[in-house]
Amino acid sequence: MTLVTLLLLAAALIGIGFYGALSQQSFVMLMMGLELILNGVMLAAVAFWALSGAGAPEGQLLTIVVMAVMAIEMAMGFALVVAVFRTKQADVTEGITELKH
Repeated sequence: MTLVTLLLLAAALIGIGFYGALSQQSFVMLMMGLELILNGVMLAAVAFWALSGAGAPEGQLLTIVVMAVMAIEMAMGFALVVAVFRTKQADVTEGITELKH
């Protein structure tokens, strides 16, 4: 695959992620959109490092760090969704009018 192909795929992932994050009302779909955005950014970074000729190990390290951050973000996000659902019985963003009890 060429760099242009990988960057177009990354741009498509980022675009679909933005659409999914901004158009959906469900918490889970919102988080899936954010996950697609991060996957697109990570694909672009890996493509630049892999196809730039050097193949430096810093790119692989950055990818592993981004993947760890993505896993932590998803775990915290789902914990927040569960907490909101238990207290407010709301599973969509429109159901929450305030964050206080």
